[in-house]
Amino acid sequence: MSTIAISKVLGRAGSVTQIPEPKFARFVFADTRLSWLWLVVRVYVGWQWVSAAIEKIQGPGWVGSTAGAGLTGFVKGSIAQTAGAHPAVQGWYATLLKDLVLPHVVVWSYLVTIGELACGIGLILGVFTGIAAFSGAFMNMNYMMAGAVSINPILLFLELLLILAWRVAGYIGVDFALLPALGTPWRRGPLASAAQTA
Repeated sequence: MSTIAISKVLGRAGSVTQIPEPKFARFVFADTRLSWLWLVVRVYVGWQWVSAAIEKIQGPGWVGSTAGAGLTGFVKGSIAQTAGAHPAVQGWYATLLKDLVLPHVVVWSYLVTIGELACGIGLILGVFTGIAAFSGAFMNMNYMMAGAVSINPILLFLELLLILAWRVAGYIGVDFALLPALGTPWRRGPLASAAQTA
């Protein structure tokens, strides 16, 4: 197929073709009238992360004098799940845990606890909601790959929805003022404009 034929299929040469979102998707993921729904989802998911972090802070083995003991047990339990014909944990991920996490388990223990707390606070307050939801989804994915199912699939699903609705998910929250001030990918905000002119 020639370049001319390809450009006819894809649109005129040098032009950009955008496919609009369906009305339903725009209503669910980009309409401020549904921001109350995303507030409920946000606060629920955020509270799950905050409560998980509080358990780690108050319980033994994650922070303080016994930091790393809880994560060591979790990682060793994950590595043990690599046996059998259909292992719950893939060998490459167990190797990653053994070689990257176990040698620095105290640092990772603090990072996990602080990450859960920051993600939860960000979601509850609606601060950089899309980024907070992505961070939570990344942690949920890692917990599932380590063999811990629990509530992780539900949280991952809700976080994926929050990522899709990032434009309005924090509308009833700090993002209402923060995103217009910083600017968005489609519009420069006053803070970004001031930084460029300085």
